[in-house]
Amino acid sequence: MSNSCFVVFEGGEGSGKSTQAKMLANRLRRLGFSIVLTHEPGGTLLGNKLRRWLKWGRGITTQSELFLFLASRSQLVSRLIRPALDRGQIVICDRFDASTFAYQGYGRGMDLPFL
Repeated sequence: MSNSCFVVFEGGEGSGKSTQAKMLANRLRRLGFSIVLTHEPGGTLLGNKLRRWLKWGRGITTQSELFLFLASRSQLVSRLIRPALDRGQIVICDRFDASTFAYQGYGRGMDLPFL
C-alpha cells in the first residue's frame, strides 16, 4: 500500500501557508513519512528562475503571466511532484492551481472558463 498523498496549502499573502506547510512536513517526518516540501511557482530550476522574474517583472501581459506560471507548474509536476508520488512520498505544496483562479482569474480578470 502506498502512502503517497498530495497536500496543498492555499491562501492570501501572509496568511501562514508556508508556516503551516513546514509544520505539517516536520510533524509527518517525525512520524516516519517520506516528505517532499515544495512551493509554486518554484521547486525546480526553471520554476525558481520564473518566480524571481515574475516577482519583479513589469509590463507583462496577463496572458503571458498565466503561461509562465503554467510552464513553471508543468515543470514542477513532471520533475518533482509526479516522481515523488510514484515513489510513495507525501508531497506538500505551498500554492497550486487554486492560486491561478484567484490571481489570474479574479485578480487579473481572466475568463474563468479559459483557465
